[in-house]
Amino acid sequence: MSGCMSAFGGAGQVELCPGLKQLKEEHPPLLSQLDGLLEEVRKIEKEEDVIETFSRLTERTNKFIADLGPHSDREEGVLFDMMGQYIGRTSGPIAVMEYEHDRAKTLIGTYLERTAQEGAEFSEDEIRELASQIKEAYYTLTEHFAKEENVLFPMAQRMLSDDEKAELYQRINEI
Repeated sequence: MSGCMSAFGGAGQVELCPGLKQLKEEHPPLLSQLDGLLEEVRKIEKEEDVIETFSRLTERTNKFIADLGPHSDREEGVLFDMMGQYIGRTSGPIAVMEYEHDRAKTLIGTYLERTAQEGAEFSEDEIRELASQIKEAYYTLTEHFAKEENVLFPMAQRMLSDDEKAELYQRINEI
């Protein structure tokens, strides 16, 4: 069962309930997609086939945001709500997690909004500027996922009652 274990601030290993385990297991495919986005950004930075790479980056970014949406909805709409009843949402860990979600979505959303403009053509400088938004989203989300896995999910495991853990699993599977 090592796949469902998480560390929490030196407090030893915590076995995650099915709902938290599911949320954690959604991270590796998203991280893999993020790695692909960063790879395209680095090609743009190295000026490798900038126009073609930019097109690929935009296509991959659209797919990524579509895949990220349901995961984000499960966390914000279910887990963060449940934890917020105990620790609040206006400051502390939940507020930080929501800020990071919003930051990444804003960066990616701005990129996609600009690239979706019909007939828009971009200079190589504009392409590099746009790609830098995806790079910033990459770093925001990779750090964010690590915080969830190492702090937030173990905290939730300890905080939520058995009934709440069952409710968490049920509700996230409805999304």
